[in-house]
Amino acid sequence: MLRGYYSAASSMLAQQRRQESLSNNLANVNTPGYKADQGSLRAFPEMLLARSETKTIPTKKTLTLPMRSEIGALNTGVYMQEVAPNFSQGDVRETNMTTDVALVNGDIPDENGGLFFTVENIQGETRYTRNGNFTVDPEGYLTTQQGLYVLDENANRIQTDGMEFTISSEGVLTSNGQATPLGIAYTADANQMVKEGQDLFRMEGGQAPVNARGVAGVQFSSKQGFLEGSNVDSGQTMTEMMASYRLFETNQKVLKAYDQSMDKAVNEIGVVR
Repeated sequence: MLRGYYSAASSMLAQQRRQESLSNNLANVNTPGYKADQGSLRAFPEMLLARSETKTIPTKKTLTLPMRSEIGALNTGVYMQEVAPNFSQGDVRETNMTTDVALVNGDIPDENGGLFFTVENIQGETRYTRNGNFTVDPEGYLTTQQGLYVLDENANRIQTDGMEFTISSEGVLTSNGQATPLGIAYTADANQMVKEGQDLFRMEGGQAPVNARGVAGVQFSSKQGFLEGSNVDSGQTMTEMMASYRLFETNQKVLKAYDQSMDKAVNEIGVVR
């Protein structure tokens, strides 16, 4: 019976974590460039239950033989294995803001490949983002809305000298006659990217992203005055949240039934009279 406790409780914990992930997706449905988190559930190994007993054969010396019969398999629970971002392209919408840039995926040779803008975090390290909702700081540098510097293809900060600049479809920013290619990074395995907050990603456990312009077969385009929206499907997310909540309630009822059975076993069946 205690195994049933653990199975029901582990399922409740898994659904709670799944609910948190889905809620976070729904909260970022309007965040530019946001990539929805996808959680995967896995079951713990199953246990094969068997019953040990004896069988008495009526002979002169009363022969007793050990017997073993299988009862069946018992699942020992479920857990949230991992939460990984979905890097599919979000819808591109027009904003008519010169500082907004949408990165549009073209041909990508690798199935899990991904393209990103490069930015500099507050520690001076290179990070990656799909959020092209940029702005210009008081010193004339192109930055994110959080004040992080946007980098060019040589990992240098981009000086725009104001709001009057253009960005071509190839991702080249032109200001006062000076052309500066935006830093567009490419990784062959975006599944190795980890969310870091402030719409940033970092590479963990894989090869660092490289300049996308130097990778054969990689094609992309940039659109000034546009933004890539979140790839969260709000309708599907709401449906999954309802299903997750119902599963949580079901396991809660199972846990309550086990508790009532245990209460009866301890306080009624096990009473010494």
